[in-house]
Amino acid sequence: MFLNKPYFPAPTENRMGDDGDLLTARQIFYDEKPRNLWALMRNRFSWMNRYIDSEKHVGVEVGCGIGVVKEFVRAKSILLTDYAESPWLDVKMVDAMKTPFQDEEFDFVVCMNMIHHLPNAMQLFREMRRILKPGGVLLVQEANASFLLRLALRLMRKEGYSFEVNVFDDNIILSDPANPWSGNNAVGELLFNDHAKFHANVPFFRIEQDEYSECFLFLNSGGVTAKTVSVPLPNWGIRLVELLDKMCVAIAPNFFAMQRSIALRKV
Repeated sequence: MFLNKPYFPAPTENRMGDDGDLLTARQIFYDEKPRNLWALMRNRFSWMNRYIDSEKHVGVEVGCGIGVVKEFVRAKSILLTDYAESPWLDVKMVDAMKTPFQDEEFDFVVCMNMIHHLPNAMQLFREMRRILKPGGVLLVQEANASFLLRLALRLMRKEGYSFEVNVFDDNIILSDPANPWSGNNAVGELLFNDHAKFHANVPFFRIEQDEYSECFLFLNSGGVTAKTVSVPLPNWGIRLVELLDKMCVAIAPNFFAMQRSIALRKV
């Protein structure tokens, strides 16, 4: 089927608006407070709190984008970092694969939909192992290249995917290193679908959670860092869509689920 074939659109084909304009995206989030998008981000972050002691744990988000983690995650402190100069960052121009932080500095690290943008996943995992304390946790929210996500990617032409790469090979480039907004949305599936394979290749992390989520709320969110049309919903409408998403994802995750939530414990 054509949706299984590798697909990477040219940047000029992108049908979404303001792609990469983080300042505008953040202003929309805080000034307009779109309910659909707030609900989406709440769901993407709130599950992480079960792994965090809000009074003791110190963490960092790498590749934080518009920088809204503190709205939803409770911790003693969280540093906002990205490979950018955004004014809301605590530490600017941080390469997630080679950070400036000390060994065993953090209790947790957040990676929100950023691994599929990196050219090398293994380098990221080694760096996260270095900066996490013993027993620390890497909290990953990542794209899931289901049938509907692949269809949406081809319709909107924002990012692409390829299942024909070895994500555990250091010599394989997973995403264009010259373009931070390129992405291989199949990376999440290739990394985490086979837990035994992940543990064999990344033995210093243990998978403690791997859950599918999200479909129609994502499609009607209006976009996080790139914008598209959405229909604003009342709170009761959002709750109905969230319930529909849970049902659809439970029945057929490979068809519906557009995200997955992974907790990796350092061992």
